[in-house]
Amino acid sequence: MNNAESQGKNVCFVVQGFGEKTDFTTGRKFNLDASYGVIKEAVEEAGLQCIRADEIQHSGVIDEPMYEMIYQADLVIADLSTYNVNAAYELGVRYGLKPFATIIVAEEGLKNPFDFSHIVIRRYKHLGEDLGYAEAHRFKKDLKEAIIEITNAQQTDSPVYTFLKDLQPPVEERENQAIRFAATEAEGEASSEPILDQSVKTLLDQVHAAKKKGDFASAKIFLQAILQMRPNDDYVVQQLALATYKSESPNAKAALEEALDILKKLGPETSNDPETLGLWGAVHKRLWDLSNEATFLDEAIAAYERGFYLKQDYYNGINFAFLLNVRAAVEEQTGNHAEAIADFITARRVRNDVLQICQNALESGVQSEADKYWILATMWEAAVGLENEAEVSKWERQAEVAATEDWMLGSTRTQLKKLQGLLAESPLRHLRD
Repeated sequence: MNNAESQGKNVCFVVQGFGEKTDFTTGRKFNLDASYGVIKEAVEEAGLQCIRADEIQHSGVIDEPMYEMIYQADLVIADLSTYNVNAAYELGVRYGLKPFATIIVAEEGLKNPFDFSHIVIRRYKHLGEDLGYAEAHRFKKDLKEAIIEITNAQQTDSPVYTFLKDLQPPVEERENQAIRFAATEAEGEASSEPILDQSVKTLLDQVHAAKKKGDFASAKIFLQAILQMRPNDDYVVQQLALATYKSESPNAKAALEEALDILKKLGPETSNDPETLGLWGAVHKRLWDLSNEATFLDEAIAAYERGFYLKQDYYNGINFAFLLNVRAAVEEQTGNHAEAIADFITARRVRNDVLQICQNALESGVQSEADKYWILATMWEAAVGLENEAEVSKWERQAEVAATEDWMLGSTRTQLKKLQGLLAESPLRHLRD
């Protein structure tokens, strides 16, 4: 008898993405791992074991154990936040296989699709990218009560079985072993088996540990293993591209070109995902730095521009503005004064928008210490770009206080030195003269 059976616990399978995801309808970013932490606490306090797909220890693609979980779990909780198509699909599979018990949750910004309008969706609220303490406590309490009530009642909640009253659920001949084994393995310690025999969660933990040490070569290896298990997960592809170009292996140029090939799977030329666009822009920006080829600069600007106007975020915005100044300097050198002036003025307008976005973020008061520094550093850079000396001093002082590592200030000052050089060659100087 395995551990799960000996404890007599039922199992809850959570249908949800993992990592940071963006809701393309609003541009908001959510940390689904934070949401899952609250869901898991509610499930366990209600007396069930809790498992998400990234916690299943398996070799190869996730499909078979995932479908076994959807079918065999005593309870399924589906999180539809960010209009997650995969979660909606898996919810539909669950509804087709089981009359009960299924719960839908979603971030409060989700607008009910028509076909869900008659189904109860339990809401939670992200404050910034995370849940605040009070909201996490409220949501956990409400969800725990719902789990206990629904699992005890065992009443039909699937719309399929509600409206097709004579329909009988399928019966599987095999014993209900796979789910118990998977749940037990998910609760165990990190495996010492070969890399492909580890769970996605275990591998992601190793990715985060490697990135924290700056070991992007190791992070890349772990992410390649995860991609074999979840080949269609955009987050994994994005993280692999990031680790690849930051690894600079075998050299910076080759790593950047490899990262571009990885990102092409996400269709960056037409993508509306700000994270994909931000990475596409970052890789092309670095290729421009290495080669000075205008096509790389134009592609980087186009990516950051789309990402900024889609998401209205300070990261894409400040990079968009900086590269406009870079292109303005190139245009000025080649005698294209009109285009240089247009790019230069657009950069100023973008920086004004970025300052307002940063101000709103500061007023929300939900940033981590690192996020707070980068918001202040962005305001510092925006003030430099707008040549507002009083604001430069103000945001510089605040950024210096907020910096948690010396390298942060060093990175910002290096960027500002580049920007100041571009401003010194402003195409507007002819008008001033």
